[in-house]
Amino acid sequence: MAAIPKNGTVAVTGAAGFIGSWVVRLLLDKGYRVRACVKDANDPVRCDFFRSMPGYLSRRLTVHSANLDDDGAFDEIFKGCHGVAHVAHVSNYNDHDYVKRVCDSLIKSVNESGTVGRVIVTSSIAAVISEVDINELKRRPTLDEDRYPDEQNPRRTPDRQGYSMGKVLAQRAFSDAAEENGEWDAITCCPADNVGPIQSPHQKNMGPWQHFVEMMLLGEYYQNGGYRPWMTVDVRDDALCHIGLLESVLIRNGERYIAWSTDTPKVEEICASIDRLLPELGHDTPEVTDNFPDRVKAREQELRDIWAGCDLRNDRIKAVTDIEFRPFDESLRDCVESLLTIGGVKPKLREGFSLPA
Repeated sequence: MAAIPKNGTVAVTGAAGFIGSWVVRLLLDKGYRVRACVKDANDPVRCDFFRSMPGYLSRRLTVHSANLDDDGAFDEIFKGCHGVAHVAHVSNYNDHDYVKRVCDSLIKSVNESGTVGRVIVTSSIAAVISEVDINELKRRPTLDEDRYPDEQNPRRTPDRQGYSMGKVLAQRAFSDAAEENGEWDAITCCPADNVGPIQSPHQKNMGPWQHFVEMMLLGEYYQNGGYRPWMTVDVRDDALCHIGLLESVLIRNGERYIAWSTDTPKVEEICASIDRLLPELGHDTPEVTDNFPDRVKAREQELRDIWAGCDLRNDRIKAVTDIEFRPFDESLRDCVESLLTIGGVKPKLREGFSLPA
């Protein structure tokens, strides 16, 4: 299918979320008309920030109530749209019958729109790297779009790997439906660990990574994910990847692309970097708490070595879009400053430092 037309109309599901809100804002910056889809458009906590976006008063940006769990909720919204950025999360990835029902409902809305030519399905790097047996990463250390978790492992079940499995299910559901329909295509974007500025106070708790930075500011943090380093992407770059995939003429139905910078900072480095990047703040850097059980602690070096041996690739997304990924330092600095100014976070500071009145 052709790329969406310049200045066309794009619907964004999950528009009040961390990633979705940046997709909305940057689409507007590029001249598109945007239909922001949220669970409740009358919720001031999650939706008031849209009012400050360019295009809101002119109605180039419109905000629509649409619950993923309600069959047909997107029927009228998708009519007249040229593209859809399906960023929203379902409420339960462990129930794969439910995940499939939500996909089928959205696909029906796309099919019936008569206008949608491309859907970008937001997946996750979990659909690339999540393994029941971490040693699978030693056997297949190249982390690119061709890599999937070991789907033959009998321990890969919804109760253990529901999120990763649900994301793969959604990718295949959309690409299969697009191929069958023949009038639109479905492209999957697999974002990494999103870090960067929030746009509304509620977003500091919508997604783990900005919340982790918040905890660091408050003076407490712990190791995460079996000593896995963060595999980062700036949330603004992630949004630009989504938009670039909507616009690209170099892609085909069923393809998927990873959105990450290939930076892999460790938790302890990130904690220390807040003070390095913003010494004027006087952040009281906490010690990183290791809350893993002894059996995991005993494998710390082994686990760190496995992750260090992985080869992260982003050449494909660069080849089909014009994305240039920001360095992690910029993402972390802007995340911290937005948490202070927009999120109202009161950081733990060293003696002699205080926030401006």
